[in-house]
Amino acid sequence: METNSKWINIAGANGSFGAYLSLPRGGSGPGIVLLQEIFGVNQHIRNVADQYAADGYVVLVPDIFWRQGERIELGYEGPDWQRAVELMNATDFALAQADVAATAKVLRAMAGVGRIASLGFCFGGKLSYHTAANGVVDAAVCYYGGGIQHGLARASEIRLPVLMHFGALDSHIPLSAVQSIAEQFDDNEQVEIHVYPDAEHGFNCNHRSSYHQRSAALARGHTLQFLAEQL
Repeated sequence: METNSKWINIAGANGSFGAYLSLPRGGSGPGIVLLQEIFGVNQHIRNVADQYAADGYVVLVPDIFWRQGERIELGYEGPDWQRAVELMNATDFALAQADVAATAKVLRAMAGVGRIASLGFCFGGKLSYHTAANGVVDAAVCYYGGGIQHGLARASEIRLPVLMHFGALDSHIPLSAVQSIAEQFDDNEQVEIHVYPDAEHGFNCNHRSSYHQRSAALARGHTLQFLAEQL
């Protein structure tokens, strides 16, 4: 399926910022707020946006690091990795959440969109979790959301469907952290957690050495089914 993509501007509460918009061939459908890794709205994230647009979703990707530089694009090794960590550490997470809320508002207002979900990877996975707690979307997907285990005080605020993906071999998110998350949501039937036994951190990204095709395919299948059911 063909897609249409372009950058648009979003007027947030703390300033205007860019967002990458990818539309399905028909121009409308349910919405996804796609949330970046720490490497910016780079080619991989834009590819993911286009992929979900090809599946029939209107996808909007806010430039979370805009305060530190517009449209920053980084790779996954060496100085780029170091710069990505610096950007993450310098990001005001409360302001990032506000930017996501502004993005969600713009997405909902688009013709024919209706229900929307957040879908994030790594840093964006954590942001997707907090977006769910903030209640500004109708469902949320979190891929290897680093730091979710430190935000479990907000677990009671999760009142919408959430899907989480983790790799059993993740060197950044130990299985003990995943277990603590699973235990916290044991009684919440709206929260679904999948752990992929052969997957490292970043297993969905085919631009990284940690890419694991089988795990990525399984997670994508679960995600598409989840989105179809919820949106």
